[in-house]
Amino acid sequence: MTLVPTADLVAAARAAGTGVLAFNVITIEYAQAISAAAEIAGRPAILQISQNAARYHSGLSAIAAATAEVAWRSSATLSLHLDHVDDISLLEQAPDSGFSSVMVDASALAYAANVATTRKATEWAHDRQLWVEAELGYVGGKPDAPASAHTAGVRTDPSEAARYVAETGVDALAVAVGSSHAMADRTASLDLDLVAAIREAVPVPLVLHGSSGVPLEQIRAAVGHGMVKINVGTALNVAFTDAVRAALPESRDPRRYLGAGRDAVTRAVERLLTLLPATP
Repeated sequence: MTLVPTADLVAAARAAGTGVLAFNVITIEYAQAISAAAEIAGRPAILQISQNAARYHSGLSAIAAATAEVAWRSSATLSLHLDHVDDISLLEQAPDSGFSSVMVDASALAYAANVATTRKATEWAHDRQLWVEAELGYVGGKPDAPASAHTAGVRTDPSEAARYVAETGVDALAVAVGSSHAMADRTASLDLDLVAAIREAVPVPLVLHGSSGVPLEQIRAAVGHGMVKINVGTALNVAFTDAVRAALPESRDPRRYLGAGRDAVTRAVERLLTLLPATP
């Protein structure tokens, strides 16, 4: 199956009133697990590699090439997305590394600087047919966190979101509505009224970061209120790590314990892929 553009997967989900899930790839086992789960579930998925994952691999090229190869060999409908990029030199590698989309992350900057940085990056990306996601507001849980997801003033304001999209030209907007990155327990509470208000205010699809901390029924409700792209990272790490820990006492062969981790991620992804209604 040829890799498809992220823009097509998001547009199809939005038109159908459902969502599309985007899963973080850290190692090749993650890419294999996500691909296998998408085949089993018969659902599309977005494979996304973050700037942090690229740094872990001492560069983007190896993990991007491995992930793209897994996707090309799969019968599932998959796309490749570069996530949470604030390093322009990394962004510039995206077109030649198989990515059809990128998330430009200037959310830690003040509004004016965020707009200027994002607009410049978006213009560059659009010239190279890359679909662009950006973030406004503050989704908690990042390593350099200046605030929590519940601090006053960090959630996305609908009118400011509309202005931001108009000023930057982005294709999708990640919004702060109560979720937080790196949560291992599903105890976050989303402001669904705020989700709906932002959806009414902005013309582009909305993106939920930090979904691993959100109860599954709230993810469904968030999609019903206007979320389209749902990012998943920590839930896969929990599944992978728990399975590796359980397998380690039985084997010193990394193929056995890494394989156990891969199988656990496959099961976790399959469950999540069937959480939302299918795209017709």
